[in-house]
Amino acid sequence: MKFEKALLTTMLGTALAVIPAFAQEEAGQSQEVSVQALGSFVKSTTQNGIDQVATNSAGVLASYRYFFNRYNGIEGNYAFTSNTQNYGSGSLAAVKTGSHEVSAAYVLRFPGKRISPFALAGAGGLVFDPRNFAGASTQARATFVYGAGADINMSNHLFMRAEYRGLVYDSPAFGIAGLAGTDRVTHDAEPTVGFGFRF
Repeated sequence: MKFEKALLTTMLGTALAVIPAFAQEEAGQSQEVSVQALGSFVKSTTQNGIDQVATNSAGVLASYRYFFNRYNGIEGNYAFTSNTQNYGSGSLAAVKTGSHEVSAAYVLRFPGKRISPFALAGAGGLVFDPRNFAGASTQARATFVYGAGADINMSNHLFMRAEYRGLVYDSPAFGIAGLAGTDRVTHDAEPTVGFGFRF
């Protein structure tokens, strides 16, 4: 319940931060699309005596950004990673999982001639899709997303993006009876690098 309240508070704060952007003049509007390779490093946790460790993995992140002016914008993201969720030992040792992320965030950009740093905060959802464990079901989780990075301009339209993203969410339990009550708040660190196009 505390996590849901914190998520609601964060979403409300993000919405309030975006409101001034709509009131500003529209000069400097731009749109961006990018594709980035990402690394996924999930924090190990323990709940009810059961350890959970997710394997480190790689994935892909696709983003679309719309800037209302030079500094304020919003983004929509889709990301996919695949890892193995390990729970303790024995029959619950390994659940191979595909993870889909859909999120939206407010973006604060500091445009420069060569390098444009930015920071972001938002919310979204993660869908965990088990691949190899009988009785495990697909599970969705709300997530808080934050991050920072920089775009390195290669031309007027093409840029390279390096970014760190963090996701905070309740870990999946897949509806497995032996994992009931083992949900716990965890953190996924996602460094990314890729290219984008501005128009």
